[in-house]
Amino acid sequence: MTQRLHLVFGGELTDPSKNVFRDTSEIDLVGMFPDYATAYDAWKNAAQKTVDNAHMRYFIAHIHRLRDEEQAGSPTEELGD
Repeated sequence: MTQRLHLVFGGELTDPSKNVFRDTSEIDLVGMFPDYATAYDAWKNAAQKTVDNAHMRYFIAHIHRLRDEEQAGSPTEELGD
Protein backbone atom coordinates (compact mmCIF):
# COMPACT_ATOMS: atom_id res chain seq x y z
CA MET A 1 0.00 0.00 0.00
CA THR A 2 1.39 3.38 -1.01
CA GLN A 3 1.44 6.03 1.70
CA ARG A 4 0.65 9.61 0.76
CA LEU A 5 2.51 11.46 3.51
CA HIS A 6 1.92 15.17 4.06
CA LEU A 7 3.94 17.57 6.25
CA VAL A 8 2.24 20.59 7.81
CA PHE A 9 4.50 23.47 8.83
CA GLY A 10 4.44 27.24 9.07
CA GLY A 11 6.01 30.37 10.37
CA GLU A 12 6.31 34.10 10.06
CA LEU A 13 7.11 35.42 6.60
CA THR A 14 9.28 38.45 5.78
CA ASP A 15 6.52 39.75 3.49
CA PRO A 16 2.96 38.40 3.23
CA SER A 17 3.22 38.39 -0.57
CA LYS A 18 6.28 36.07 -0.57
CA ASN A 19 7.05 32.61 0.81
CA VAL A 20 10.27 33.55 2.62
CA PHE A 21 10.44 32.79 6.33
CA ARG A 22 11.67 35.53 8.66
CA ASP A 23 13.57 33.04 10.84
CA THR A 24 13.85 29.40 9.76
CA SER A 25 14.84 28.34 13.28
CA GLU A 26 11.34 29.39 14.37
CA ILE A 27 9.41 27.25 11.85
CA ASP A 28 6.49 25.48 13.51
CA LEU A 29 6.49 21.80 12.50
CA VAL A 30 2.87 20.82 13.11
CA GLY A 31 3.40 17.21 12.04
CA MET A 32 3.42 14.46 9.43
CA PHE A 33 0.06 13.07 8.36
CA PRO A 34 -0.93 9.92 6.46
CA ASP A 35 -3.36 11.58 4.06
CA TYR A 36 -4.38 14.98 2.72
CA ALA A 37 -7.65 15.20 4.65
CA THR A 38 -5.90 14.79 8.01
CA ALA A 39 -3.16 17.21 6.97
CA TYR A 40 -5.75 19.74 5.85
CA ASP A 41 -7.50 19.59 9.23
CA ALA A 42 -4.17 20.16 11.03
CA TRP A 43 -3.26 23.00 8.64
CA LYS A 44 -6.62 24.69 9.17
CA ASN A 45 -6.36 24.39 12.95
CA ALA A 46 -2.83 25.88 13.00
CA ALA A 47 -3.70 28.65 10.55
CA GLN A 48 -6.80 29.69 12.48
CA LYS A 49 -4.73 30.15 15.65
CA THR A 50 -2.62 32.80 13.90
CA VAL A 51 -5.32 34.50 11.80
CA ASP A 52 -4.58 37.92 13.38
CA ASN A 53 -0.96 37.90 12.16
CA ALA A 54 -0.86 38.64 8.41
CA HIS A 55 2.77 37.46 8.24
CA MET A 56 2.04 33.95 9.54
CA ARG A 57 1.47 31.22 6.97
CA TYR A 58 1.05 27.47 7.19
CA PHE A 59 1.69 25.06 4.33
CA ILE A 60 1.00 21.46 3.40
CA ALA A 61 3.97 19.73 1.74
CA HIS A 62 3.12 16.65 -0.32
CA ILE A 63 6.03 14.49 0.83
CA HIS A 64 4.87 11.55 -1.29
CA ARG A 65 5.54 13.63 -4.42
CA LEU A 66 9.25 13.76 -3.58
CA ARG A 67 9.60 10.05 -4.27
CA ASP A 68 9.42 8.09 -7.45
CA GLU A 69 7.88 4.80 -6.39
CA GLU A 70 8.89 3.17 -9.69
CA GLN A 71 12.64 3.51 -9.01
CA ALA A 72 14.60 1.23 -6.71
CA GLY A 73 15.39 2.61 -3.28
CA SER A 74 18.84 3.66 -2.15
CA PRO A 75 20.98 1.22 -0.11
CA THR A 76 20.12 3.11 3.11
CA GLU A 77 16.42 2.91 2.27
CA GLU A 78 16.67 -0.85 1.85
CA LEU A 79 18.21 -1.54 5.29
CA GLY A 80 16.36 -4.25 7.09
CA ASP A 81 15.45 -6.21 3.95
